Amino acid sequence: MRRLIIEEPYSRPAKWSPMLAWFALVVTVLSTLMIRFGRIDYQAGFVALGLGLAIAVIAVGLSLVAFIRIWQEGRRGLGSAVKGLVLAALVLGYPAFMGLRAVTLPAINDVSTDTEEPPAFSRSRAALEARRGRVPPDVPPQERELQREAYVQIAPLTLDIPPEDAFPLVRKAAENLGWQIIEAVPPGGRTGSGRLEAVDRTLLLKLPDDITIRIRPRADGTRIDIRSASRIGHHDLGTNAKRIRAFLEEASNLALAVK
Repeated sequence: MRRLIIEEPYSRPAKWSPMLAWFALVVTVLSTLMIRFGRIDYQAGFVALGLGLAIAVIAVGLSLVAFIRIWQEGRRGLGSAVKGLVLAALVLGYPAFMGLRAVTLPAINDVSTDTEEPPAFSRSRAALEARRGRVPPDVPPQERELQREAYVQIAPLTLDIPPEDAFPLVRKAAENLGWQIIEAVPPGGRTGSGRLEAVDRTLLLKLPDDITIRIRPRADGTRIDIRSASRIGHHDLGTNAKRIRAFLEEASNLALAVK
C-alpha cells in the first residue's frame, strides 16, 4: 500500500523576503554609485536610495512574519527567510550606524574652531564658482552652543611661528588631507591675516563640503581657525568635526616637524 506523503506548504513571506532583499541591494548600490559619480542629481539620488532602504525594511518584516508562521504552522522556508533577513541586514547596516550617530550627535552642519567669530567664507569669483554660487549662511547662536557642548575639543590652533611661516604649513596640511584648494591668500595687508578656501568630499557618497581657514597674527605667533560646512542636509553626522580634528592634527604634526 503506497504511503501518501503530504508536504507542509511553503511560507509565502519567506519566498518574497530574499527577492525583495536582493532588489533592495541592487537599488541601494546603484543609487549610491550614481550619487558618488555625479550621474544623478542629489534629490533624485536620495529618493532612490531611500526607496532601496524602505524595500529592505519590508524584506526584514517579511522574514519576521515568515519565522512566526514557520514556528506556529510548521511551514517550510526557514532557509529562505534567513537569507532574506541577512541580505536586508547588509543593506541596512551602514544606514543604521549613521542613524545612531544622528541620534547621539547634535543636529548641526557647520562647525568652527571660533564659535564667537567664525571665519567668513570668501566671495571671490573662484570661491563662488567652486561652491556653485553658494555662501554658507551664518549659524544661529543656539547651534553654536550645541557645537560647544558636543565638541569641546574643537579649538583654535596656535603656533609659535609668524603667519608667513604658518601659511605654507596650512596649505600643506590641506593638500595632505586630499582637499581641493580653490583659493589661497598669504598673510599680509593691513590686518596681516591670510586665508585658504577648499572643498572636501565625504567618503562614501562624495558629497561636497566647504572649508575656510583663517590665519591671523598674534603677539606670540599665529592663530589658525578653521570652519567646515556641509552643503547638503541639516545634520552632518559628525563629519565636519572629524574633518577639523584631522586638519588640526596634521597641521600640528607639520609644525613640529619643521622645528
